[in-house]
Amino acid sequence: MTTLRITDGRVLRPDTTIERADVLVDQDAGEILEVGDVAEGDVGLDAEGDLVIPGLVNAHTHVAMTLLRGYADDKPLDAWLQEDIWPVEAELTPEDVRAGARLGILEMIRSGTTAFSDMYFHVPEIAAAVEASGVRAKLGHTAITVGKDETAAREDCQASLDVAEDLQGAADGRITTTFQPHSLTTVGEQFLREFVPKAREADLPIHFHANETEGEVDPLVDEHGERPLEYADDVGLLDDGSFLAHGVHTDEVEHELLAERGTAVVHCPASNMKLASGMAPVQEMLDAGVTVGLGTDGAASNNDLSMFDEMRDAAMLGKLAADDASAVDAATVVEMATQGSAAALGIESGRIEPGANADLAVVDLDEPRLTPAHDLVSHLAYAATGTDVRHTVCDGQVLMRDRTVLTLDEQQVVAEASERARALVERATA
Repeated sequence: MTTLRITDGRVLRPDTTIERADVLVDQDAGEILEVGDVAEGDVGLDAEGDLVIPGLVNAHTHVAMTLLRGYADDKPLDAWLQEDIWPVEAELTPEDVRAGARLGILEMIRSGTTAFSDMYFHVPEIAAAVEASGVRAKLGHTAITVGKDETAAREDCQASLDVAEDLQGAADGRITTTFQPHSLTTVGEQFLREFVPKAREADLPIHFHANETEGEVDPLVDEHGERPLEYADDVGLLDDGSFLAHGVHTDEVEHELLAERGTAVVHCPASNMKLASGMAPVQEMLDAGVTVGLGTDGAASNNDLSMFDEMRDAAMLGKLAADDASAVDAATVVEMATQGSAAALGIESGRIEPGANADLAVVDLDEPRLTPAHDLVSHLAYAATGTDVRHTVCDGQVLMRDRTVLTLDEQQVVAEASERARALVERATA
């Protein structure tokens, strides 16, 4: 057994208290062995003066959309998708997706994110980027049936099942998978009724978009005579282990249903604000017992993948939505970005304790805006940024040491992504 000892730091514990402690990691098993006064370790990682936190978990993104960062801004969701995003995505090659995924993963490693859940296409390319970079991911092929004939629609849903089964457990177990009907409005009911039971038989959790805009909610209510998540429950989408993105326009009945079924919600505040989708009732969900995680959504609608930014946005927007300055407080958003997101994804990460995955980030506190240290949890939510991350560890392996990423060639990743993004837009607009 080879061990990693993270020394002389302060540690954020699962109850959001902070104590001075070392962390000992079994690098072979990728697990935390001990938190406390650790005398020995084969490999040392200095955390003196720093705060050791669980690796952040980005529970909903479209990582390869880094290639479209800044490409189409300042438009509402439907117009943005139909006029800008879907046409350029039609020109994506597998090589483009791998380059975009590498860029997004590089950004996440540099800002302390060790796991993410992704919805996209050309998923084997994303899996290859995950394997090479050392992060943890929950991946899947996103199925869309609208605008397709029955044969093509069925093939896309089958592809979502096939990709999930093929990639489950890849990258030495760091990759797990989901079945992914894109949303309640972009996948027809007949296909949900046909393929959701197949996903259940394959023991696959389900990841989908729901209740993102009012324009998505109203047609479903008109067509089915029930709220979107009641309809989702009718077609079998809601259960313990599945999770939905956004949940902006949800009501009390839906919150109770989510809590009863054990289905998590991934809140994406920056994207919801930028696309003017609305303010999710996060505090109401939490009060109802819903598991709530945090995600960035894609870099085309955010426009970064920093979970620190997302924590701040979640806290600020949550207070406005609740009209209550005490709502969605600092400790809550830190828990959402760690334990909440990890629970949504069904992974043993998001907490620093023996037996948990050794997914960690070390935050450098030596910045004027992080002084004085009255409340370090408050600093994580309101003042820290991704650039404060000094070291990143996933599955017991050091991915970034002293702000140098060890598993990816940063200059090469950035150069390739820049060139592929330029060529992609050129093809799409020719």
